[in-house]
Amino acid sequence: MRISELKSKALFSLRGKWGVAVSLILLLFLITVILPFIVEVIGSGGFTKWFAQEGTPIWSDIFGMVLSIALIPLTIATSWFYLDLVRDGNPDIPEVFAIYKDGKTSFKMIGASILQAIFIFLWSLLLLIPGIIKGMSYSQLFLLLKDHPEYTVLEAIAESKKRMNGLKWKYFLMNLSFIGWGILCMFTLGIGLLWLIPYIGTTLAAFYNELIVPQEDEQQIEG
Repeated sequence: MRISELKSKALFSLRGKWGVAVSLILLLFLITVILPFIVEVIGSGGFTKWFAQEGTPIWSDIFGMVLSIALIPLTIATSWFYLDLVRDGNPDIPEVFAIYKDGKTSFKMIGASILQAIFIFLWSLLLLIPGIIKGMSYSQLFLLLKDHPEYTVLEAIAESKKRMNGLKWKYFLMNLSFIGWGILCMFTLGIGLLWLIPYIGTTLAAFYNELIVPQEDEQQIEG
């Protein structure tokens, strides 16, 4: 399937659902950006003191790090939200936050994200290009874990590497195709990202659903 067809599939999946998709991104922005800012201002003794301080307090850095780790499952559940859209589902925002109801799944996603980052970092120590290539190889990790919760993290990483063989260049070009839209969003003071991010996320989900998932049927036939 061509990149243009994947993007058309994404736009079709978002038809009539832009409202909930944009609302989700706005909510994530409030949680990941605005909330830490408010906490830092209050913790600094008010806006005047916060504005006058020369550096970021240590407690603020610690809070930001803990919050970033705690929000990993939410970020992953957002990618699952887009996959549900592509599969003609009707996901709602509460479903994204429902990932925290299962502590085992949440911790597994945090561990998977950290392990993925470590692997990419280690490859990047060699050169930047190997790190980018491995990042694309591991890109299907979290969607595979959604469809196959029985996989261990290492099994999902290995499966992602195997299924991305021959598809990394297409994946790279697909991501590259959004650069123009990203530049245009700069002229909207970032507001356009509320629409661009769901568009990108749904296209990535379409890539998985149309090019990665069918490989299971091929494997079963070969088996």
